[in-house]
Amino acid sequence: MRYFIHLAYDGTAYCGWQVQPGVPTVQAALDKALSQVLRQPVFSLGSGRTDSGVHASHQVAHFEAELPEGMTFDLLRYRLNRALPPDVQAFRIHEVGPKDHARFSAEARTYEYFVSLRPDPFRRDQALYLDRTPDVAAMNEAAACLVGQFDFTAFSKVKGAETHYVCYLYAAGWYAAPGGLVFRIRANRFVRGMVRLVVGTLLDVGRGKLTPAEFQQVLHRQQRVAASGAAPAKGLYLSKVEYAPGIVPGEIDGDK
Repeated sequence: MRYFIHLAYDGTAYCGWQVQPGVPTVQAALDKALSQVLRQPVFSLGSGRTDSGVHASHQVAHFEAELPEGMTFDLLRYRLNRALPPDVQAFRIHEVGPKDHARFSAEARTYEYFVSLRPDPFRRDQALYLDRTPDVAAMNEAAACLVGQFDFTAFSKVKGAETHYVCYLYAAGWYAAPGGLVFRIRANRFVRGMVRLVVGTLLDVGRGKLTPAEFQQVLHRQQRVAASGAAPAKGLYLSKVEYAPGIVPGEIDGDK
């Protein structure tokens, strides 16, 4: 049977989501815990690959396994969270169809980037600290240029694995958050490094280094060298993965 697992993690100690030889990754920690709890080899596949140091408040992965008799989803989640490191925790598990895919069945994803405007030792690895408040109105004017379907080559990492760089953005904007700001961006897909490069360039707008019109020109030029540097990974979170109706049951807590 195939199952979806919804989880959250602090990515500070990990070299990203995807399994890599010789370094700690979130996927490796999840696979190890699932295999230990279910006493069978289990391999997960995530909805997307977060980079080193990037967090997730809502990541989704699927795995295939035979659950032992009497193993409810609540019991599996409980045992799994005890086996997982404390900085990776599952909050929901449910059955899906054999063709439902954590990555390819996803219809939209939302990322959030947090900026702290006051020193906070408790968020040193979870938000970017700025000692001056940027021009939020200018950043939102620039961010509005991103909504729609565009080629995001200018905001992609060089040598990415993508076959194309066209994404459809549903929303992009800055909002007030406790102690600072949050940038929220929602799209049908994202290319490698895109959100951090968008945030880094928008922050240059907020600092007065670029105008909103110049930001729009960066997007339309479709040249990576036109964008600013990427914002640090520590402020970025994968915050929501959305699927078509019927894939994820409506109940908050499903059970077997």
